Amino acid sequence: MGHVKLHIPGPVEVSEKTLRAFRSPMIGHRGQGFKDLYAKIQPRLQALFYTRQLVYLSTSSAWGVMEAALRNLVAKKVLCCMCGAFSDKWFDVAQRCGKAADALKVEWGSPIRAAQVEAKLATGQFDALTVIHNETSTGTMSPLAEIAALKAKYPDVMFILDSVSSFSGIKIEFDRLGLDVLLAGTQKALALPPGMAVFTCSPAALTKAATMKDRGYYFDFVEFQKNAEQSMTPSTPSIGHVYALESKLDDIFAEGLDARYARHARLAQRTRDWAARHGFVLFPENGFESVTLTCVSNGARPGGRVVDVPKLQKLVKDQGFLIDGGYGKIKGTTFRISNMGDETEATMGQLYAALDAAMKQF
Repeated sequence: MGHVKLHIPGPVEVSEKTLRAFRSPMIGHRGQGFKDLYAKIQPRLQALFYTRQLVYLSTSSAWGVMEAALRNLVAKKVLCCMCGAFSDKWFDVAQRCGKAADALKVEWGSPIRAAQVEAKLATGQFDALTVIHNETSTGTMSPLAEIAALKAKYPDVMFILDSVSSFSGIKIEFDRLGLDVLLAGTQKALALPPGMAVFTCSPAALTKAATMKDRGYYFDFVEFQKNAEQSMTPSTPSIGHVYALESKLDDIFAEGLDARYARHARLAQRTRDWAARHGFVLFPENGFESVTLTCVSNGARPGGRVVDVPKLQKLVKDQGFLIDGGYGKIKGTTFRISNMGDETEATMGQLYAALDAAMKQF
């Protein structure tokens, strides 16, 4: 069998155009050529983040920046909002970093709500908050605007947002929302190879980071800012990723941001419709479904159809497509289908046809 097309929650498909850019000839990362490349993409990165702040490039997975946010910004205690496998892990990482942490934990498939967050912040114990906007393990998207609105009441709390599987699939206005850190990986909706993260910080976050004596070096936010001011990175970057990002930004702005968001929303709805046609129910709480991936219940929720997920995966893979069989404690009782990145009505239609054919075997 040739290449199996990825419809898992990440990595996702990377276009030939992007891969060609990724394979661009090397340049020196301290030379003028790299500075020009970074400077060229900076305005479009700022537009994509909806910020006037500089956007940083980290040669790491997003987890590197997630840990960095804890080391740079938590002096007192962090509130970790937990609604799935990856947000649960952020709490564990905080403790491993030696940070005092408390958990705001909801059932998997439920979103984080502002009232729950405020009840915790009102105690005055916390100087930082971590939220995963789109919990990839459950396909649940928490209402960011209502959570971010709390920043006005708690200005000294650092609001740290993971948008790993939502960034560029839905509008996230960093400056207007009053966030302090917004981070994403390249291998999700940006449709680049894995291995780089993009992020930005508020002036307040940079000021606080400068006071933290044990923030390290590789992920020092102050170093990222100093270097970005010179169109450089603190350490040797993955230059191929930066070329690929330049190419992808060309694609994103040629399509238009609003059109891109609308496409992701439209394809997510088509996937939900496919699930409903086959008698499935969705795993996330109604009204809080992701726009970049769909988590289908396969017995994890009452009602709805149940199939042999490994068999479904194999039947679909035999036709050239890979879907995900669920994650963590809901593996097998859910499955996930991605529509993020470069997917279109035509490409998703091919996947639905393969899924339809596979479902005839049940």
